[in-house]
Amino acid sequence: MTQTHPTSIRVAVSTVIVALRPHPDTGGPALWMPLVRRVADPFEGSWALPGGWVGPDEGLEDSAAARLRETTNVQPRYLEQLYAFGDVDRSPSRVVSIVYWALVHPDEAESVPDDWNVRWFLADEHPALAFDHDHIVAYALWRLRNKVSYSRIAQAFLGDRFTLAELRGVYEAVLGRALDPANFRRQVAQSDAVIATDETTSGDRHRPARLYRSNPDLAYADNGPLQPAHPRQHHPQNR
Repeated sequence: MTQTHPTSIRVAVSTVIVALRPHPDTGGPALWMPLVRRVADPFEGSWALPGGWVGPDEGLEDSAAARLRETTNVQPRYLEQLYAFGDVDRSPSRVVSIVYWALVHPDEAESVPDDWNVRWFLADEHPALAFDHDHIVAYALWRLRNKVSYSRIAQAFLGDRFTLAELRGVYEAVLGRALDPANFRRQVAQSDAVIATDETTSGDRHRPARLYRSNPDLAYADNGPLQPAHPRQHHPQNR
């Protein structure tokens, strides 16, 4: 009897990074994501999601964070596992990709280079991607647009202090439609997602607006018995 050996399966991590940046036509907030250009076959020269192989001594989240730093220089506060993609024909070799998404605020987005190897694209207007990354991005955006309606992840796009108008801008960019400012303010006031501070905006032509902060006692998303999706803390061991 001939004994067959199982095909070797490698495990990789990829991350869909999403940030709010001005739309080139309207100037309003829009969803953008950075992509990396592949420098080797397969798909040499094509754009792809940042990622790489999981090291033998790395946990999945630490591996995703490390590959992000190596490829895009970003260290996101919000990094959450999205899905596992393992179709047999998704790569010339047998690869299972554990996909994360990183929702980054403006200061984090500024650390991402924009050059030949890494480039920002509008999330809904990106070029054709390598492997099955088009499918992955479509799923990530679908999840984001659904999850923003029942969780607090919109706050992950903002800094430590923000106005309600800025928070509303996140929802409008994600959902792709305008929201009534008065109704939005009323809904926020009825929730415990954000806390008003004693600070206000200053230095512009408009009336100063009150600044808010995220409620530190609440996670951005409810992950049940799993570790809550609080902002990541950047420690040296987070390799």
